[in-house]
Amino acid sequence: MNKYVKYGLIGLLILGFLWAVTFFIKKNTTPLKLYETEELQKRDIVNKVIVTGKVIPEDEINIKPQISGIIDKIYLEEGEQVKEGDLIATIKVVPNEQSLASARGRVRNAEVSLSNAKLEFDRNKVLFDKGVVASQAFNTIKLTYDQAKLELQNARNDYRIIRVGSAGGSASANTNIRSTVSGTILEIPVKEGDQVIQSNNFNDGTTIAAIADMAKMIFEGEVDEAEVGKLQLGMPLEISLGALEKSNYSAKLKFIAPKGIEEEGAVQFKIEGDLVVTDTAYVRAGYSANAAIVLEEKKDVLAIKEALLQFDKETEKPYVEIEVGENKFEKRELELGVSDGIDVEVISGLKENEKIKVWNELEKEEDNGGDS
Repeated sequence: MNKYVKYGLIGLLILGFLWAVTFFIKKNTTPLKLYETEELQKRDIVNKVIVTGKVIPEDEINIKPQISGIIDKIYLEEGEQVKEGDLIATIKVVPNEQSLASARGRVRNAEVSLSNAKLEFDRNKVLFDKGVVASQAFNTIKLTYDQAKLELQNARNDYRIIRVGSAGGSASANTNIRSTVSGTILEIPVKEGDQVIQSNNFNDGTTIAAIADMAKMIFEGEVDEAEVGKLQLGMPLEISLGALEKSNYSAKLKFIAPKGIEEEGAVQFKIEGDLVVTDTAYVRAGYSANAAIVLEEKKDVLAIKEALLQFDKETEKPYVEIEVGENKFEKRELELGVSDGIDVEVISGLKENEKIKVWNELEKEEDNGGDS
């Protein structure tokens, strides 16, 4: 073999050996794990709770009939504006045969009683005028006669009410269903021909129409028991409506339920807030809504991401690791403040611009991507 070729091969082997040694040394002197870092910065932190609910009128009035019957005619429609006293519908009275017969019989009995009382009164009046009957006895007979007249009048009134719906013979006072307030008709749950029942001590009655002032709306939602203790009356609410994505409304918390209701194992408390409605959009009753309630707010404070926090297994105190050299870190316990679920205020334990180890995001090793 040519000596030059031989020396060339030896030289290549030596260079290969030196490259292998250099790579091995570099490989073993490079840290196995490199960590990313983040700096402590000043941020605005807002701790708020989001409450789901709906927007409803503050006062919704149900119009009910004063007499039972059948809807004869409906004059208005849902969504129309009404004023107090406007005619909504009329009712046709359909008397109960049994009640009608009983009332008619009562009238006849009252007529017979009055006839007898009048005969007795007229006979004793003549005797009283002649001085034969004592004054006390005559007064008793006169009282019986007057009571018989009143009984007949009452019996006839009851008969008219059952037959036509009014004691005076005109049914318009009871059969005309009029609005008792001004506002918007939200719902008319009956149709012409439907039977309706009057409102009394034993029955709520049939609702003819539901009316509300749409300028006075409230937000109604439910808050979990873990958050309700942080709420106070008068807190501002920012309302966003699902149907009006670009519109936000302001409200103030005006009611927190003193008693919670258990739903699916969690206790919920009802809250209400007055909604400030503008003329830019029409807010309909029943819109689903979310209310953001600010519990705590800090401006321009030192903060870090909550994902950077670690907790001591024994004391459960929060801490982070601070970079003190190349890939060298030092444990530092922290005192924390307000949190918004992503960032948390650092009250003490860190200084601005210190580098914090991102303990859960490791850099890949040099050869990790080349392995197969």
